[in-house]
Amino acid sequence: MMKAEGIKVISECFVRPHHEVEEAKQPYYLGPVDLAMLSIDPIQKGFLFAYENDPLPLKIESLVERLKHSLSLALVHFYPLAGRFETNKYEDEHACSIFLDCNKGPGARLVHTSYVDLCVSDILSSIDVHPAVRSFFDLGEKMVNYDCHTKPLLSIQVTELLDGVFIGFTMNHSLVDGTSFIHFVNTLSEIFRSELKEGENPTQISRVPLYKMYAPDGCGPIFKLPYLEPKEFIFRYDPGPLRERIFHFSPESVARLKAQANEAAGGTQVISSFMALSGLVWRSMIRARNPPGHEETSCCLVLNARLRLDPPLSDDYFGNFAALVKGVCT
Repeated sequence: MMKAEGIKVISECFVRPHHEVEEAKQPYYLGPVDLAMLSIDPIQKGFLFAYENDPLPLKIESLVERLKHSLSLALVHFYPLAGRFETNKYEDEHACSIFLDCNKGPGARLVHTSYVDLCVSDILSSIDVHPAVRSFFDLGEKMVNYDCHTKPLLSIQVTELLDGVFIGFTMNHSLVDGTSFIHFVNTLSEIFRSELKEGENPTQISRVPLYKMYAPDGCGPIFKLPYLEPKEFIFRYDPGPLRERIFHFSPESVARLKAQANEAAGGTQVISSFMALSGLVWRSMIRARNPPGHEETSCCLVLNARLRLDPPLSDDYFGNFAALVKGVCT
């Protein structure tokens, strides 16, 4: 079966937790930040590996089978990722609430694909992000987070290349933020590796996710939206084809940039590497757009807010807990 141009689907399956999870029998409610993400795209991140030697096809099949088993064990701990969204409607209030049924649907999606005539060097040497890369995530299918009423909250795609493999993760952004995304991927990797070592228990993990929703006193766990139908509040934005490029800054260039920024600040404040790099990107974008001199511009960044609470939340807190910071100037 051919999906996107060049992509061939070898196998596809859905994976549920290895054994029954008692907590999964209860509704998993979404918080205000989670609900605000319903109209945006899911998180997509991937890993590109080059083969040292030409692999046998059997090795890839074995990799996918091992990944499938490790995923079933990881989902015991991250059981919400195996479910689907549900909506309760309150006709008399013209409102609805969206929550997660952890036992609805067939589970997380695992797809094994191959890409015809594509090498690792083709991806790495491309000035812009190679157009094939989009098809490495959930077969290139477009969706917003709300669509996980019927689509999987988690999809993992293993794509064979001529001399390597790409593993792409697609995860619903109304369920997790970047911190929880990385937590899951690290846990899956931990389980995958432990299954190769004798004497280790792959069901034991170093960081157990925390599921208690953080909300102000007296609020939640059910948050109602003042809408009945998705067409009232779900928006799908299609910017059309865009060029995508990833920029890499070496440690040496970042160090020089930081030194220049601190010299320009004249000791009035200490400029960090992150501040210097963010400022460079911001100024470069404004220079390229060339707006009127009086126009106000802003730079917005999303950050992990867990450790900024008093007392702080653990990074093991599962869900969305991010804050938006904004700088403004003319």
